[in-house]
Amino acid sequence: MGLMKVFSGSEILAVSLKSKIEAIGVETVIRDNNQSNVFPSMENTKAVELFIQETDFAKVNPVIEEFRLSI
Repeated sequence: MGLMKVFSGSEILAVSLKSKIEAIGVETVIRDNNQSNVFPSMENTKAVELFIQETDFAKVNPVIEEFRLSI
């Protein structure tokens, strides 16, 4: 299958959710599109996105829901 976006938001929250998902044995991909290193005068306003494989969604969904209720 393909990748499925499960979170979009701040980097701190994305990394926190990433660690919870990886703790149950599911690999994740983070895309941050941070251009601040290329253009130092630009403020980083783009959200960080967290992806999983579509086939892992049933396993990951309870972790995502628990995380969303905790923030």
